[in-house]
Amino acid sequence: MLNRSLGVALVALAATVIPLSAAGGDAREGAAAPCAATVHHGVLPVWMRGGFSGGKPRIPYVLGKRGAIGGVLFGFPLNAPPAEHKNNKILWVPRRLSKSVAALWIRLQQMDGTKAVGAPVRRIITTGPGPSYVDVPAAGCWRLTLSWSGRRDTLDLVYVPPKS
Repeated sequence: MLNRSLGVALVALAATVIPLSAAGGDAREGAAAPCAATVHHGVLPVWMRGGFSGGKPRIPYVLGKRGAIGGVLFGFPLNAPPAEHKNNKILWVPRRLSKSVAALWIRLQQMDGTKAVGAPVRRIITTGPGPSYVDVPAAGCWRLTLSWSGRRDTLDLVYVPPKS
C-alpha cells in the first residue's frame, strides 16, 4: 500500500511540475528578473565574427542569457516606432550552427520591470538566424524569447523613440 501511495504522489507531483516547465521553460527565462538590456560595445566574441573583416570588429551586440545566440545591432539604438531613415537591423548569430535551415521564432513581450505589459508580439524569420529587421509597436524594454532548430534563449532589448 505504501508503494502505491508513493507512486500516486509522484505522479501528482509530476503533473504539477511538467506543465510549468513545458509552458514557460527555464525559470531564468521568465518574467522573474527585471527587464534590462545589456548592450556590449566592445569586440565581438570570436563565435560571432563570421563575415566581419578585421581582427577585432567592434559593433554593438547583445547575448542571450544562455549564451546560445547573439544579436549584432546594426540599427543601434533600436527605435519604436521605426525611424524614418534607419532600420532596426539585427544579425542573429547562433553559437552552434545547425545542419539544416529552420525558422527563427521570436516572441517579444514588452516589460515594465518584472511585469508583462500588453499582449506578446511574434516575429518569424523563415530563413533562420541571420539578418533581420525586428520592429516593435512601442518604445520600452522588450523580452525576446528566441527558438530555432530545437534551441532556445532569451534576451532583453530596449527600443527608444526616434530622434526628430
